Amino acid sequence: MTAAPAWLGGTVVARLGDDFRAARDRSAPRPPPGGAGSARRAAVLLLFAAAAEWGTAPASPAGTEVLLTRRAAHLRAHAGQVAFPGGRAEPGDPDPAGTALREAAEEVGLERSSVTVVAELPVLRVVPSNNDVTPVVGWWHRPGPLVPDRSEVESVTRVRLARLADPAVRIGVRHPAGGVWPGFDLPGLLVWGFTAWVLDRVVAACGLEVAWDRTPVVELPPPAPRPAEPGDRSAAAS
Repeated sequence: MTAAPAWLGGTVVARLGDDFRAARDRSAPRPPPGGAGSARRAAVLLLFAAAAEWGTAPASPAGTEVLLTRRAAHLRAHAGQVAFPGGRAEPGDPDPAGTALREAAEEVGLERSSVTVVAELPVLRVVPSNNDVTPVVGWWHRPGPLVPDRSEVESVTRVRLARLADPAVRIGVRHPAGGVWPGFDLPGLLVWGFTAWVLDRVVAACGLEVAWDRTPVVELPPPAPRPAEPGDRSAAAS
């Protein structure tokens, strides 16, 4: 097993932990839709890998990519949105890392043994989907082919962190429920909601953040109602 780069398991994880604890404390007074104590446990995988031309663990975040998926358009919740692999916990999962790795294996065919689990970050309450989500940081030490399960995932991609830091792709996104949040306008991918907020914090924690124009704001339309999808276990949030 190849160890994750020192910068990922040290400074970056520490900074993300501080950010996520602060966000959790700020959102603590907001009750979940079903009432106190009703939120469901879930986990997502923040999977990092060396950019293809590097081949080995880069010495800095600039040569690192993060794995993102686009959810299938027919799903009941968060259809077509960009997300991290992940979903709700099941009784057989030993811990949040187990949940995140199982979901990634099911969604995109990720081989669990190819991932070094670096850390489980503080839980984030995601009110719209009523989930308590644990972000799990992983290092993909042995990247391999991925095959999306089309019943859940439309596509999968790797995006370089340096690209996410480019002011040209940074935008503000206004949620239908109110408020403007950070987003990313990538070719063929509009990233917003929970996923964009986490990526925004990742870019900052890696020391890659630069000033960007927050004036352009994308207005999201209200989500269209969709029929129930029994297999939809998403932890993605918007």
